Amino acid sequence: MNDKLLTAYKIFPIFFVFLIIFFVFPKGVYSAGTSNFQLEIIPGYQCYDGQDNDNDGLVDYPDDPGCSGYTDNDETDAVAPYCGDGSCNNGENCSTCSADCGQCPSGGGGGGGVSLPATSVTFSGRAYPLSKVTVLKDGQKAVTTIAGPGAKFNTSITGLSAGNYIFSLYGEDNQDQRSTLFTFSVYITIGATTNITGIFIAPTINVDKKEVKRGDNIAIFGQSAPNSEIIISVNSDKEFFEKTQSDQNGVYLYNFDSSVLKKGNHYTKSKAAVDGKITSFGKTIGFLVGAKNIIKAVEESLKGDLSGDGRVNLIDFSIAAYWYKQTLSAKFASKEAQQLNSDGKIDLIDFSIMAFYWTG
Repeated sequence: MNDKLLTAYKIFPIFFVFLIIFFVFPKGVYSAGTSNFQLEIIPGYQCYDGQDNDNDGLVDYPDDPGCSGYTDNDETDAVAPYCGDGSCNNGENCSTCSADCGQCPSGGGGGGGVSLPATSVTFSGRAYPLSKVTVLKDGQKAVTTIAGPGAKFNTSITGLSAGNYIFSLYGEDNQDQRSTLFTFSVYITIGATTNITGIFIAPTINVDKKEVKRGDNIAIFGQSAPNSEIIISVNSDKEFFEKTQSDQNGVYLYNFDSSVLKKGNHYTKSKAAVDGKITSFGKTIGFLVGAKNIIKAVEESLKGDLSGDGRVNLIDFSIAAYWYKQTLSAKFASKEAQQLNSDGKIDLIDFSIMAFYWTG
């Protein structure tokens, strides 16, 4: 099979899976996180939700006469007096009912300018103590916050328009290692508040050797929530599971005896549990069991890894798909130059690069 056919063979199944996630389930939630993940949508005011709630063919303030203002939560047409009856009465003024009372003069008056209800998304959960937590909106950094000493965080994005969004969150531990992305798609309704709770970001993980002499220990370490149980998986012909505890700073360390492993390549990953909540497995790290010990150097960035989580998978594919045939922002153009084809655009060449480096 020639290189072009091989590239096509690899990328089209990936593209098909992405289409299923993004288009078949546009209003669902795709969680790469925890079993405790919850989504709550608090509807916006009826007179600012983009819906014809009273089925009269008119929508929201000021077009529906049943609405006295943007924060009116009943769109049903009222018996006079009401906003739109041609009489400035019943506490109406230029701000709340310009249809009856006229436009407010420059500089305010009649109670000041109108404040539109906010459309927002709030994210809360656990990361690592005093760690930086970043939220991406459609692949672009939207907001950053700092988790508290107990690893809990809470942050919001406001001023959104109605529509479909892909949100992703990641944490950075005390060694500047990034977690895997916690990612989901959600449909945002105008004027509504969407609360994403129960987020539990997976632990970071690393090893102290890229090659360990068979029979010697290899240190597996990372960071999670404080005093949590850490479950470590090491893949060989059989999968080994080990447990350890993170300390009050969320740091964990486990010395794994490599004598149970055959010589060759192996992989390790970890997840955390605390207070009845559990994360998914996080990033997978590879190491070699051989005849000598080789200390692991600082990792280089993996080609095609747009999210920075050390892997090339559907998260990176979705980020690239967002910019497909679009003008790149200055920030993403810099990333494209480092991680992809460096031609200032996203096209099939970039997807073929990602297919070549694909880790899943």
